[in-house]
Amino acid sequence: MKYHQIDRDLFIKNRAKFMAQMKPKSVAVFNSNDIYPVSADSTLPFAQHRDIFYLSGVDQEESILLLFPDAPYEHQREILFLKETNDHIAVWEGEKLTKERALAVTGIKNVIWLQDFEKTLFELMTHSDTLYINTNEHYRATVETETREARFVKWWKEKYPAHAVAKSNPILQRIRSVKESEEIDLIQEACNITEKGFRRLLSFVKPNVMEYEIEAELIHEFVRNRSKGFAYTPIIASGNNANVLHYIENNQQCNPGDLILLDVGAEYANYSSDMTRTIPVSGKFSDRQKAVYNAVLNVKKEATKMLVPGTLWKQYHIEVGKLMTSELLGLGLIDKADVQNENPEWPAYKKYFMHGTSHHMGLDTHDYGILTEPMQANMVFTVEPGIYIPAEGFGIRLEDDVVIQETGEPFNLMRNIPIEVDEIESLMHT
Repeated sequence: MKYHQIDRDLFIKNRAKFMAQMKPKSVAVFNSNDIYPVSADSTLPFAQHRDIFYLSGVDQEESILLLFPDAPYEHQREILFLKETNDHIAVWEGEKLTKERALAVTGIKNVIWLQDFEKTLFELMTHSDTLYINTNEHYRATVETETREARFVKWWKEKYPAHAVAKSNPILQRIRSVKESEEIDLIQEACNITEKGFRRLLSFVKPNVMEYEIEAELIHEFVRNRSKGFAYTPIIASGNNANVLHYIENNQQCNPGDLILLDVGAEYANYSSDMTRTIPVSGKFSDRQKAVYNAVLNVKKEATKMLVPGTLWKQYHIEVGKLMTSELLGLGLIDKADVQNENPEWPAYKKYFMHGTSHHMGLDTHDYGILTEPMQANMVFTVEPGIYIPAEGFGIRLEDDVVIQETGEPFNLMRNIPIEVDEIESLMHT
């Protein structure tokens, strides 16, 4: 891995939090992701399942974590199963975790080779009543591929039909959404790498540059700073492309006078950053562009102040809608009649700002978190209002990642990334 080794104390704490929520005499199993084939002998780059990484720090394929807090013997309470490594694998695929190295990474003393998983599980199931299975219940999830986790669940239900089933996801949704200080430091590092990439762009962008050339500058800066690359598919959207919310082709020329909406973020140690900035191709905003830009920035600043413990996500969005309505009135994009006659289910402001303002952020870009429950300190949220005006050929979105504090305004992990009009224009002309 490119990133510096994470202190195993983080994963020890995370496992303790999960096991504290488990039912008596229950076992929980977590699988690594598959390596997905492309064609012939080609595969996609491996990306670890975030849950097993969160609980163990293991970042390789064909690994299984088993937790059994009420096991008869202490060595059975945490078990890590790994594919047995050898000199041949080291030569052809690179070094894999040894048992000694796995202990250093995870803090798990009992490491067993994967071929003994079924035998070990059978022994433990005779002492347990319930198995926690790890289904994906994220509110944005759309899964069409049968995952390694899904195959395990199918096999387990057939093998142990008399055992009760419980769900890991509700526990993970809560504990993963509240970050440990070590996790905040990792997200901060991802944000710092994103900052380096963005500052590189400000001196690179000029009229007629291609969107993919901008993408290339970012990936260069990210990888040279120990990132695997983008935390999510980057959006480099010039001109009217910015009005396509998930524009990812990044294949158009950036024309003089246009704006470029950049929704990009580096990952670091599997933790995400999520930034959006909008910059002028020619290095200077027009008066109209500047007016819309500052309206979005005003909404972002005021919305950020609302991210405090106890805030409910649904009510927060209602309040942000009021802020945006005021700004759109000031810009002449809507009028009082539009507001008076609006459909409560789709308010007038939604014509120009049709997406949400904030989501949980962490190991996943759209991270775990239960949106019907009040916000808590040490949750990390994005703040990302936007105004999209196809008739005028541009869209503007601004986004930072912030940590909710016990008291006061949240802490901005992107506080050092330029965002004010004057600062961006100055840096682009340096």
